[in-house]
Amino acid sequence: MLTLKQRIGVDVLGDVPIEKALDWAGEHDVHFLDFCADHDVHHLQSFDTERVRRVRQLAERHEVRLGLHTLSGMNVAELSPFVADAVDEYLKAYVDLAERLACEWIVVHGGFHFTADHARRREASLAHLRRAVGHAEKAGVSLLLENMNREPAEAEVQYLATTLEECLLYFRALESARLGWSFTVNHAHMEPEGIDGFLDALPLARCREVRLADNLGDREAHLQPGDGNIDFATLFARLEGAGYAHHYTMAFGTLDDMRRGRDYLVAKARR
Repeated sequence: MLTLKQRIGVDVLGDVPIEKALDWAGEHDVHFLDFCADHDVHHLQSFDTERVRRVRQLAERHEVRLGLHTLSGMNVAELSPFVADAVDEYLKAYVDLAERLACEWIVVHGGFHFTADHARRREASLAHLRRAVGHAEKAGVSLLLENMNREPAEAEVQYLATTLEECLLYFRALESARLGWSFTVNHAHMEPEGIDGFLDALPLARCREVRLADNLGDREAHLQPGDGNIDFATLFARLEGAGYAHHYTMAFGTLDDMRRGRDYLVAKARR
């Protein structure tokens, strides 16, 4: 049984190679890491047989469970010829890499729309995710749909699966044991229903990850816990009291910022 502190992992942000992050995790008793395979040090095509072997050995040595995190800037709601096909290939490549690395989850997104084409983009998004879920079911990998952040009302580009209403629509439309929820607390904090409203409406049984950062509820920000106004003590009391037993992922600052943030969060949970 892992302690709460051991269940709080990190998103390997920036340019820290996953190998270095795994050694850091072993040094600091961190047992959950996820990373995006779109960037230079983690470019998906850099994971040849030797690198996969090395990462798996390090993860096993340090007792770290790995996940992947697709890029939110990659539009899962793509409609255009050729590009729409590439979305399916992109998601399939992530599932294949997760299987090779023995990753347990992949965070995915609904994509984005351009206001006037909201309905068409949402249908395209659901179609792409259904195909990805089908591939994940065969590979034995879980996809976790993240509730995204609200953009300013005047912005033309808006994320899908942001509002509580739309998140409910996605989870009703995508019924699969391999499609769960990645609950990003600081995104829900920006919505009218707030964090409690999301937890009231969405099934906690489908929540396999809780993503942690602070903000003031007014705009998208990933602040150090304590620099915003999220009530983490109440959050942990509610989640742990309801039987949530999966991992948490911090996503702010540097690895050392998150190490300090974990101590802060655990202290809040103890209250």
